[in-house]
Amino acid sequence: MEAKAIHRFIPSSPRKMRLVTDLIRGMSVDKAIETLHFHSKHASKDAEKVLRSAVANLMNKDDVTRVEPNELFVKEAFVNQGPTVKRLSPAPQGRGYRIRKRSCHLTIVVATKA
Repeated sequence: MEAKAIHRFIPSSPRKMRLVTDLIRGMSVDKAIETLHFHSKHASKDAEKVLRSAVANLMNKDDVTRVEPNELFVKEAFVNQGPTVKRLSPAPQGRGYRIRKRSCHLTIVVATKA
């Protein structure tokens, strides 16, 4: 059994978010939550939030069978690029430098080990 959680339009670049999601891919859920909670990168807070949501989605999916979080693992974790907001910053001699404020979409799928 598996469940998925998606967080869209995270105001962080996909490259920074991928550094964090690569850490937890394939890990057990308990270890992944612990890793994200104590990681120093800012993107780990959003990733932990999505991981907890995916676990809650799995718990709510089937009320008959009870699944413990230590029986789960991160089956998939990937980041897609979201829309980029373009801004101009003043530059020397009347020019303007383009600033690209990137965003990303984070998807995490958790599944039971058995």
